[in-house]
Amino acid sequence: MRPARFWLRPLGSVGVLGAALLLALTTATPAPAAPAPTPPTTAAAVTHEAEHAAVSRGLVESNHTGFTGSGFVNYDNASGSYVQWTVNAAQAGRAGLALRFANGTTADRPMDITVNGRIAADDRAFPGTGSWTSWSTVTVTADLKAGTNTIRATATTATGGPNVDHLVVDAVPTTDGTPAAVNGQLEVCGTKLCNQYGNPVQLRGMSTHGLQWYSQCVTNGSLDALATDWQADVLRISMYVQEGGYETDPRGFTDKVHSIIEQATARGMYAIVDWHMLSPGDPHHNLARAKTFFTEIAQRHSNKKNLLYEIANEPSGVSWSSIKSYAEQLIPVIRRIDPDTPVLVGTRAWSSLGVSEGADESEVVNSPVNASNIMYTFHFYAASHRDEYLSTLSRAADRIPMFVTEFGTQDYAGEGANDFSMAQRYLDLMASKKISWVNWNFSDDNRSGAVFNSGICNNNGPWAGTASLKPAGVWVRDRIRTPDDFPTD
Repeated sequence: MRPARFWLRPLGSVGVLGAALLLALTTATPAPAAPAPTPPTTAAAVTHEAEHAAVSRGLVESNHTGFTGSGFVNYDNASGSYVQWTVNAAQAGRAGLALRFANGTTADRPMDITVNGRIAADDRAFPGTGSWTSWSTVTVTADLKAGTNTIRATATTATGGPNVDHLVVDAVPTTDGTPAAVNGQLEVCGTKLCNQYGNPVQLRGMSTHGLQWYSQCVTNGSLDALATDWQADVLRISMYVQEGGYETDPRGFTDKVHSIIEQATARGMYAIVDWHMLSPGDPHHNLARAKTFFTEIAQRHSNKKNLLYEIANEPSGVSWSSIKSYAEQLIPVIRRIDPDTPVLVGTRAWSSLGVSEGADESEVVNSPVNASNIMYTFHFYAASHRDEYLSTLSRAADRIPMFVTEFGTQDYAGEGANDFSMAQRYLDLMASKKISWVNWNFSDDNRSGAVFNSGICNNNGPWAGTASLKPAGVWVRDRIRTPDDFPTD
């Protein structure tokens, strides 16, 4: 879970005038929510059984229960063994390709997924499922042409592929008119985040909780709701490095991030790849891991125009000069592969611009990271972080590019009562200065900061509307749904 943090600066008092302002904001009539768009109509999903596909170096068998159709394909233990389907598409477009498989070993059995001879997923992981009778699904997104398509799943190691039951092809809604389609490649211009037309934009969205705990909250259904019902512009993919995260299974967690990037892309949302380092607070502790991770992410996704890289979630207990040194070593590694994607740099004291350790924005203003197309991050929790934090963010945004990649309406641990009035003051400031923001968090954790009621994710929804939401979820959904202002001229 997100550990509580000890903030060194005392909380400020709002005083009589501040209390009056908070009362006024509390009683103000909220802006009406924008109506939810009608989800685009898609073709029905079609299942293609593996036993009816072309098989090279594999056998059709039925000796393990739980399969669909009349059997499954057992790959030979050989690199290059494959199953190949012929799929007809009524029209060209993006499609989700879901492969149902079982892997009764403890070792990954990766495969390349190709569509019409082109790689759709390179060395995609097919991890152990616990037994040969336990079936799981891996989904990738690819472009199909109108007419006949050839989809092949090829083993890439000497152990061969997993047992493959079937392939489900499901049309993906068009991304026309979505935030990423309208704004295209983002770029930092001056102190703002700008779209492909050079106009400042503000993105608003949600952060996942740690993928090691709450990946069950990141599903096709929940992301459909986030994109269409919530009308979110951006999804932050929160991959913890420690706390049972990346360092325990680099391959598995990298693949999770790959998959969620594809899912966000298919829905026209921007995706923040969050290197969620938290404890230890020195980002240098994970520099080698970060270089490995972001190298692969950039190699796989540098052709996309909907990404942002957040390279250090919440540094703490270290100087700004140390954080700057980390960024100046990691950013060139990314830039050699991906010169265009904006990079978000964490700031001192849990990304508070140093306020929580007795400093302020001046250390960043006076000694910025030596790199272009970057922004600096700020995190706040409204019940704990009062006027001193708000004023620091306001001053900083006039001098350096700022992005609020995490905030909550509760205390600094994401717990306790919601302070919607203070949170609204932050949102009003960020709207006036075009500061993009992401709320923590899109899960059913028992804390008040998780938007879904407990048990919603394990029950697979319902995702849309407000019936499944805690008060914080209702509040932030309403504010994400207000109309966007994405100027295109």
